[in-house]
Amino acid sequence: MVLTAFFFVALLSEGSSALLSRLQQLQCHFTWDLKKESVDLEDLSTRLQNDIQLQLGKPGAVAHSYNFLDQQEEALSHLNQSEETITERYADESERRLIVTYGDMAWLKYHTGDYTQSQSYCQRLPSLSTVEVYGEKAWTYLKFSRSSLSKAIDCFRKALEVQTHDSEWNAGYAIALFRTELGEESPAIKQLRFALEVNPDDAVLQAMLAVKLVVYKKFHEAKDLVKKALETDPDNPHVIRYIGKYFRMLDQLDESIDMLERALKRADQSPFIHHQLALCYKRKKIAEQSRKPFMRYWRRICIRHLEEAVKIRPSFVLASTDLALLYAEERDIRRYSSKLIFICSSILSLQRLKQIAERRLSKNRGDGEAHALLGQVAKAEGNKKKAAEFYEKALDCDVDNAEYLSALCELRMELQ
Repeated sequence: MVLTAFFFVALLSEGSSALLSRLQQLQCHFTWDLKKESVDLEDLSTRLQNDIQLQLGKPGAVAHSYNFLDQQEEALSHLNQSEETITERYADESERRLIVTYGDMAWLKYHTGDYTQSQSYCQRLPSLSTVEVYGEKAWTYLKFSRSSLSKAIDCFRKALEVQTHDSEWNAGYAIALFRTELGEESPAIKQLRFALEVNPDDAVLQAMLAVKLVVYKKFHEAKDLVKKALETDPDNPHVIRYIGKYFRMLDQLDESIDMLERALKRADQSPFIHHQLALCYKRKKIAEQSRKPFMRYWRRICIRHLEEAVKIRPSFVLASTDLALLYAEERDIRRYSSKLIFICSSILSLQRLKQIAERRLSKNRGDGEAHALLGQVAKAEGNKKKAAEFYEKALDCDVDNAEYLSALCELRMELQ
């Protein structure tokens, strides 16, 4: 799957210049600054499809995702689904909520040469932006890539200036802050609290706040939030995922594994959950270093989950490098990833991995995977502070990468 706006070529014809001028004034995915080179489109597509299937606990999440996830042949179908979903969800308010969808429709009809229908959709739209445009634009930037995250935050703020207590805008703003906040002070906690005041039953936000509070050692409040989240939406894989991470941060590995295994039953194609399980089993392996049979047992379970994570997402650099290290321990010499990482002998050459990453960065300083690989190498060498710095750079390149953020949070916890 790919984004519609990237795969249509404008077919100009006589008499279309006035229509094109009108289209260029619209607020939609065709006119927003979405740069395909800053994101893995296939990975983005997979995540958006998961959002559609799971709905993320947000009433408008399906519409948000449908609105900009398309192939050329499927574009019209998805936009029709978006219109149907928005109409069903918002009823009397649906017309103003459809401003972005209709803008996309107008562009789609123009690109396929149906200028009459394109003009028809243009006439249904107001000439000025509305708060819904800010909201839809914010969700798009939030889902797209880290390079566009600051734009997402700005758009959410503008939407909230008009609709201060809108639950969707508040939730999105909280999520954006949660994904970027790395300093000692916590605007994310403040926004998560406010978003929960607006929508007290949002279990995903409850679980996210619990994870954030553990970092700041507010254990009692975090525990209460976990309890509420499990009472509110115990089967939501996003809730379970964050709560699994919560238990792992507290070193309660059995509880974390139980939660993550439950999440995996509903989202078995989630590389993130497989990776989180692998990290739990890796800790069990480390704890059994003195008892080799047990250590090998946990290592093999860890390898199984990492292999599944890499199979689902071949570009998953953290899972790939973790897997490489475990293959080295097992003396299993083989190539396992299309992204490259070889084991050249019975001992993995960290220097070789470092050279690979540095070569990639010499060609593209915005290569998040290369920065993350250097972070993994630094961590393996025992330099956790340097590893955290590399993961910060990786996040600067890829905002929507939960693996990088998870690794960075773990490192910060260990450095405290």
